Amino acid sequence: MTSSTGWGALEKRLNSVKKPVRTFALCDDPGIRDRYLAAKREAEEADAALAALTPDADPGIRTVTEQHAKTARAELTAAKKAYDAHTVTLRFQALERRELEELLAKHPPTEQDEENGSEFTETFMPALISAASLDGMPEEAAARFMQTWTPADARALWQAAWQVQHTQRADLGKG
Repeated sequence: MTSSTGWGALEKRLNSVKKPVRTFALCDDPGIRDRYLAAKREAEEADAALAALTPDADPGIRTVTEQHAKTARAELTAAKKAYDAHTVTLRFQALERRELEELLAKHPPTEQDEENGSEFTETFMPALISAASLDGMPEEAAARFMQTWTPADARALWQAAWQVQHTQRADLGKG
């Protein structure tokens, strides 16, 4: 594949590889979120129990296990519907390397940041969140969320935008 035709085809494929995307989901009702997560666990366990049955399993046990799996899946469907209705999902995409470097250069850590052990300025985090947002989140909104949300939610928002920048798509095989 050293011919220009071979490289041309490879280059075309490389140019069409999409940038990584990461989602961030925030549910506004902890009870609904807990119900969904519990239903998901229960459905997975019920499906695993069903899959573990041997062909010669007792018909009564098979019937009970199948009914339990069916009920668990129905509860998961209902819980997922409620969860989706109460959840906002944001999407973040990796920036081009140059764009990320320019953003970092615009927001260098101050001496105070470095003394506090912070790798990034308070202005860089919302700037990156905004730049990486596929939903058009303004930098001002990102800054407000970083200040007003719970520390765990603010950290998760930041991590969604930051971690997608480090999503590796390459597999370095041994050749």
